[in-house]
Amino acid sequence: MLLMHWRDTVGGRTLWEPPGGGIDPGETPLEAARRELTEETGLPGEAVLDHWVAVHREFDWRGVHYVTTERFYLARFERRPEVAPGGFTPEENDTYLGHGWFSPGEMGGLPDAVEPPGLPEVVARIARPGRPVS
Repeated sequence: MLLMHWRDTVGGRTLWEPPGGGIDPGETPLEAARRELTEETGLPGEAVLDHWVAVHREFDWRGVHYVTTERFYLARFERRPEVAPGGFTPEENDTYLGHGWFSPGEMGGLPDAVEPPGLPEVVARIARPGRPVS
């Protein structure tokens, strides 16, 4: 799984999380997921499938407390592609530390937090064959 490494410039916390972000006005959640994948990684948005699970999240970022339920989409690639971020916002440029590809087992050994907590279980839920789309 591709994870992005970020540093909160207000709280100083560093974390790993899948590519993602907000929904622009007039955009569907799937369109936003595809756009965000391309912006944050340079990877083709078409790799994001209309296959997702709902994930409750509660976290602090840059001095703001968020409580939300987000859609986590599945993206598939035939082989591990090169990641080349190119569409970051100024905030993302200030907070981006890098990226890495990890198995669910490797996520537990990362020195920084993985968001959302329980991400390996989210991956298992979304990747389960025959699982109905949420």
